[in-house]
Amino acid sequence: MRQVTIAHAHCDLYCGVYDPAQAKIEAMSVLKIAQKYHATDDPVFRDRAILLKEERAEDVKHHLMVLWADFFTTEHREQFSNL
Repeated sequence: MRQVTIAHAHCDLYCGVYDPAQAKIEAMSVLKIAQKYHATDDPVFRDRAILLKEERAEDVKHHLMVLWADFFTTEHREQFSNL
């Protein structure tokens, strides 16, 4: 019987598609949600806004982590030490 190794990545095929656009969209959403949160006194809206903001912020972290872990290679880090 073969031993199976489990690996985790954003794409099972290691597709090579890396674009920070989705992280930017999610970050802009976090900003807009925060602005709307401060513009209202509705407690129900504020509770929902906090939940959505936290979800979007986690999405930002995920997309940036994929870039950091998969796109930036050891060679990138050696050549550009300020990454």
